[in-house]
Amino acid sequence: MSHVGVGPRAVMRSVAFLTAGVLAVPALAGCTSEDPSGKPLAERDVAAAARTSVSDGGTLRWAVDSVPDTLNAFQSDADATTTRVAQAVLPSMFRMDETGSPVRNPDYLESAEVVDTEPKQVVVYKLNQQAVWSDGREIGAADFAAQWRALSGKDSAYWTARNAGYDRIEKIERGASDLEVKVTFSRPYADWKALFTPLYPKDVTGTPDAFNDGARRALKVSAGPFAVKKVDTKGDQVVLTGNPRWWGEPAKLDQIVLRAVPRDERVSELVAGKLDLAEIDPETADEVGLAAGPPRDAATGTPLMGPGGSPAPGAQGRSAAEALRSWAVANGSDEEAAEEEVLAREERREAEAKARRRQQALSGFEVRKSLEPAYTQLALNGADGPLADERVRRAVARALDREKLAEAVLKPLGLPAEPVGSHLALSGQPAYADGSGALGEQNAKEARALLADAGWVPGGPVKKKDGEEAAGAEKDKKDEEEKDGKDGKKSGGDDDGTYIVGEDNKNTDNEDTDGKNTDGKNEGDRNDDGGGDDAKDGADRESGEKHSSGKNTAQGGAPGAYAPKGTAAPAGAAAAPLAKDGKALTLRFVLPSGPGSETLRTVADRITDMLKEIGIGTEVSKVPDESYFKDHIAAGEYDLALYSWPASAFPATDARPIYAKPVPAADGSLNVAQNYTRVGTDQVDQLFDRAMTTLDQKEARGLLRKADSRIWAAAGSVPLYQRPQLVAARENLANAGAFGFETPVYEDMGFLKKGAQGSRPSAPASSSPSS
Repeated sequence: MSHVGVGPRAVMRSVAFLTAGVLAVPALAGCTSEDPSGKPLAERDVAAAARTSVSDGGTLRWAVDSVPDTLNAFQSDADATTTRVAQAVLPSMFRMDETGSPVRNPDYLESAEVVDTEPKQVVVYKLNQQAVWSDGREIGAADFAAQWRALSGKDSAYWTARNAGYDRIEKIERGASDLEVKVTFSRPYADWKALFTPLYPKDVTGTPDAFNDGARRALKVSAGPFAVKKVDTKGDQVVLTGNPRWWGEPAKLDQIVLRAVPRDERVSELVAGKLDLAEIDPETADEVGLAAGPPRDAATGTPLMGPGGSPAPGAQGRSAAEALRSWAVANGSDEEAAEEEVLAREERREAEAKARRRQQALSGFEVRKSLEPAYTQLALNGADGPLADERVRRAVARALDREKLAEAVLKPLGLPAEPVGSHLALSGQPAYADGSGALGEQNAKEARALLADAGWVPGGPVKKKDGEEAAGAEKDKKDEEEKDGKDGKKSGGDDDGTYIVGEDNKNTDNEDTDGKNTDGKNEGDRNDDGGGDDAKDGADRESGEKHSSGKNTAQGGAPGAYAPKGTAAPAGAAAAPLAKDGKALTLRFVLPSGPGSETLRTVADRITDMLKEIGIGTEVSKVPDESYFKDHIAAGEYDLALYSWPASAFPATDARPIYAKPVPAADGSLNVAQNYTRVGTDQVDQLFDRAMTTLDQKEARGLLRKADSRIWAAAGSVPLYQRPQLVAARENLANAGAFGFETPVYEDMGFLKKGAQGSRPSAPASSSPSS
């Protein structure tokens, strides 16, 4: 599935937040006895098989989005393919496990631990004595030191994308032996396991020239199970071949060819037999799944049948009755109609034959699916306009039914459809806890109250110049007063007890005619969990269920129908558009227009409908994919946008620039780093800084969860769902596919021996919305 997003740690994730003011943040889940991190929502799906079941040799043709501009993962133009190559050919001190946690990589490390904290933090790495570069030189302290100097930020001649963590190192030296590397930090650093992954040879990092240009199109020295044979820009591919000096388990494959294939062309390349592994979109996944055989009943395993026991219509969608009619016309007395039908039947036969060939070609593939370690969010630009007001952002966030949005994307794919509850981690990761309670549950009534408090009201007051007639709500009121002949007041006797369903939605018991709260409570005193007075008064949440009397007064009529006063608007009814100071509340919703972004546009349509229910209008702007992020998201040219960010095993480090409070630059512009929503607070910054310096993992998790709660409360961005990961793989390909959180083990990938089978995860339990 194609989503607009950013690659792993080379570019880092991004979301945002703003001042939470006096909003009370609920007690953190981390304070309870139950572990709030939970479990990963989906297992990896790679057809796992023991190495003894995998044949030696062969070439894996793997689709990627691009041939990378650089093989240096620490440069700004590195991408996801850069990361994939680095994982296969370079040392990594730690790799990710099934929960997205860092674990020691025994191929390179015998051990790595903090040996001192006072007066300074010291980490000692004990290297695997067999670990050597492909030129025969031992991996050692000189490589660590060269990478530190390149990434420390002290020498601007190095063109680096980031220096997080490396800027905290004071010195690197040889330990008790050549196999030990001693790293001393100038300041405590909790995420030290993030460093030196990948590790480049000193030949690449030793000088600015080598760093800037030496590893862009080639890696002459490597130290993984594979080595870079060539980067073929004309052929749009990167070829990896086995490393003869690799000391670990030998690679099962002879070669891995990473081919740049656009998403919308991958199904054709699969059909043509030119790919073995490719991430695909839901439509292609459906086609691959159908090619494996006719749809079958989940309980009995029998093919699904059409009405009356006839087989379900085939690929051309023609039933038995339609086929009989076609035969009758082709053999009928009307020669002209018969001739046309004969030609049409021939065209259909050719199309059906082509479809059968296509289906046959795809029948050797299967869809492997999991959830990607990344999530899609709704970003709210808080730089200016209506969304600069935190109340408006909170109203937008509370109008969203995140469960329905997650279900719309994930349920049709057979994946667990649960909304993401954290900006900083995903379910199953140690730092995860659902902090969305700081914002509150979806509640249209409370969202409208927030908007009213911010001055946005139905038909809202429209400014007028001296001598001009008022317009909008003020003009309507004046016209009524003149018509009734009353001095600014309308008699209660003129009220016939009716109103327009779907148009009263404002004048509740606790609100005055301007829509403002008069119950003596400010928004900061309300219960943020979506309950509050609504729960006490019979859960009137704009659904027409009950009023405070406990009686069901819903009429079920369409908006615009007349009903007795007190009748609730039907669920889903659009509210009257809101305005303030003569301007309607309309937000610009920017979306990518490319063929791989259908899912984002579907989600946007649903969000638009949800916002319409609280009176917020949207102006959808579809822009080219290539300009979407650079010219709109990064430039701040949007109000609402959908994009994705990868999760991190090191949120204190990687999320810090994403949520950092924007600061004015010397030229007067705003330095937002990667905080594209332009929303941030000093308090959140401080929580990140504290989490980054404590070596107590439990304390660090608590600080991160507290920071996440405040990010939720500020409503700069709203996490929606974990991204689906759909991969078409040859049925006999083992240990490759939808990897989930785990780092791929490249040396174990290969093709199964005859008769061998890989292990697939059981179907996930269907998730149901919370009651």
